[in-house]
Amino acid sequence: MSGFAEEYRGKVRQVHIEGLSAGGANCFPLHSFDGETPNPPRILFEVWDVAPEDWSPELDLVLGDVYGDSSAWLARAVEAGADGAYLRLKSADPQSVGAPIAEVAARAAHIVESSPLPLIVIGCGDPDVDSLLLPLVAGAVKGRKIGLGNAEADSYAPIGKAAQDAGDCVIAYTPMDVSLAKQLNVLLAQAGMSDQEIIMDPTCSALGYSFEYAYTVFERDRIAALAQNDTKMQAPLLANVGQETWHVKESRGTDEELPGQGDRRTRGLLWEGVTAVCLVLAGADMVVVRHPESIGLIKDSLSALGERTGTWR
Repeated sequence: MSGFAEEYRGKVRQVHIEGLSAGGANCFPLHSFDGETPNPPRILFEVWDVAPEDWSPELDLVLGDVYGDSSAWLARAVEAGADGAYLRLKSADPQSVGAPIAEVAARAAHIVESSPLPLIVIGCGDPDVDSLLLPLVAGAVKGRKIGLGNAEADSYAPIGKAAQDAGDCVIAYTPMDVSLAKQLNVLLAQAGMSDQEIIMDPTCSALGYSFEYAYTVFERDRIAALAQNDTKMQAPLLANVGQETWHVKESRGTDEELPGQGDRRTRGLLWEGVTAVCLVLAGADMVVVRHPESIGLIKDSLSALGERTGTWR
């Protein structure tokens, strides 16, 4: 195979969150004949600081007893074999609980300090709220390196500065557009954020739901980093798979609503697992999932592929 090896000029930067390293490859995933992939894909487990109200009944069955108890939820993530956790501070959402920002930040700091897993901490999704909330969180846990996000076009300046001041990584979030992803990375750098501390979340979708386009976005991001040696695109990629796959009808519909398509649990696990593995093949360095059994399913699948290609051994 060496005669057909692709020699890339670029390399994905390796980022470090406390206890977790991701990225660092100078080739596409599983292409061990082209280069090296020092870190396997990292599987993160999504945890909320408040009980979700609209998740699939299948998730309620396995997580309902830990909803509202982030410590127990994190313990469940450890049991499932997660590499890290993705903590969403949903309680600050003004369209939901709308808890006071200072209260949410204090609770988040406690969760981070007591967490047995490396953490990415994500705001509620409202840019105005997150611009105030996330700097408080970063300041409160300074010294324990986390990923902080999401930094978006409307909120990158205060969130990027907070991450920089605390020595954290920042999650740069853009809506499925390669040019916008690069532009946000440039803006973060201009605001003082080190390229070495950026993780890109280019947005993904679920299998069967414009997934081909999501796949090509990840692939084009990775081609820019490796083949084009674009230094502004060499950040590791994160795919938030769980929130996409557990909202589609295949993972929510009852057996009666979807006759002949198998039981809902199996459908949901396969939708999450297959989506995650495919996005890893497209270049994702980190994937976020919601079902504890998906972690083993994804890791076993990637391990089998890695053994066949001499990768991640």
